[in-house]
Amino acid sequence: MYVAMNRFRVARGSEEDFETLWRERDSHLDGTPGFVAFAMLRGPEAADHTLYISTSRWADEGAFRDWTASENFRRAHRDAGSAKHLYLGPPDFEGFQVLDGI
Repeated sequence: MYVAMNRFRVARGSEEDFETLWRERDSHLDGTPGFVAFAMLRGPEAADHTLYISTSRWADEGAFRDWTASENFRRAHRDAGSAKHLYLGPPDFEGFQVLDGI
């Protein structure tokens, strides 16, 4: 199992717009080989931002990497730049091999 995470620093006051954007997006993940699950997490608030983390679980790292090179990935992210005003910088990616659990 592989977990891919992106940390988003969402500008204070933009949380509702960010959550709506993610709730209404077409992720193009359903039916993707090796895709297991997705979750968006809302975290702590700082003076200038609220932390959000997107997590996706995959059968293995290869399945995730295959998706990032796919047409579905490009479709899911084609409008990502239009929401830059919601973020304080780009998302921070982290990938993890699952050792136990999940």
